[in-house]
Amino acid sequence: MRTHQHEPPNAPYSGNMMPEVKLFSCSASEKLAADISFHYDVPLGDKTIFRFSDGEMQPVINESVRGSFVFFIQSTCQPHDNLMELLLLIDTALRASAGYITAVIPYFGYARQDRKDKPRVPISAKLMANLLTTAGANRVMTMDLHADQVQGFFDIPVDHLRSEAIYIPYLEQQDMSNVIFASPDVGGVKRARVYAKHFKRELVICDKHRTKANEVASMTVIGDVDGADVILTDDLVDTAGTLCKAADALLEKGARSVRAICTHPVLSGKAYESIENSQLSELIVCDTIPLRRESPKIKVLSTAKLFSRAIRNTVEHKSIAALFLGS
Repeated sequence: MRTHQHEPPNAPYSGNMMPEVKLFSCSASEKLAADISFHYDVPLGDKTIFRFSDGEMQPVINESVRGSFVFFIQSTCQPHDNLMELLLLIDTALRASAGYITAVIPYFGYARQDRKDKPRVPISAKLMANLLTTAGANRVMTMDLHADQVQGFFDIPVDHLRSEAIYIPYLEQQDMSNVIFASPDVGGVKRARVYAKHFKRELVICDKHRTKANEVASMTVIGDVDGADVILTDDLVDTAGTLCKAADALLEKGARSVRAICTHPVLSGKAYESIENSQLSELIVCDTIPLRRESPKIKVLSTAKLFSRAIRNTVEHKSIAALFLGS
């Protein structure tokens, strides 16, 4: 593994001098980076991405970052080019003597491949962690990893933000008297329980069976939803097949309505069409991934203020957990 040109301090900075904070947007998160910059009240840094005729990238940082606390904001959705761009920018900042480099990755791609669940497959989340560390990142900030244990793949600090800090205040403004929370699969029970416990509501589980990736063969509802307004919770929505089948199963069991909150709107393939033609009344997502197009059923909540506060707390040696514990 690559050795850093300088040893980063255990904390983001040492001594009495506060380093200059530099925020840089990357191609996949330009709108979110601009919003984070607005809330942090620091202009985005100046950089250029040149491309050779074959598509090879060459990033150039057009201002000094020597000794600075540098943040690169980039979701690794449709991950290949976006991940490579992030790695190259981290390497650029390292070679330009940045004081401390943080990769802000609102959506962490490849996190779903976090273990060997069959013979001869990669543990891609571990590889992503190795690549970021080897490139020169001193810290990673992300939101709602597919599995908490992905944090353990890193040998550098990971700030794992929770979307409950955004969704719970939003839901507190709604009528929750007839709500039941549901997990679309067994693996998401812990996430759904956070909401059920906070609002003192019941929790049910949709047990799904897959024949292959991105394809749900069957769905069974465990629990009573008769007459209830059900809110499904998940960390991401990809093809939307699971959500749509879960909504159908819940309504067949007597639910009055079904809506969903999913942090990362991957929304690949025919996901938009599936959602619009489904029995879901609403899908509420965060802006960790920009939508490809608007939809009457999809509502987007901003994460910019939460990320800007997390960045500020990191720079000022304050707690990150305080931003979402007890929300």
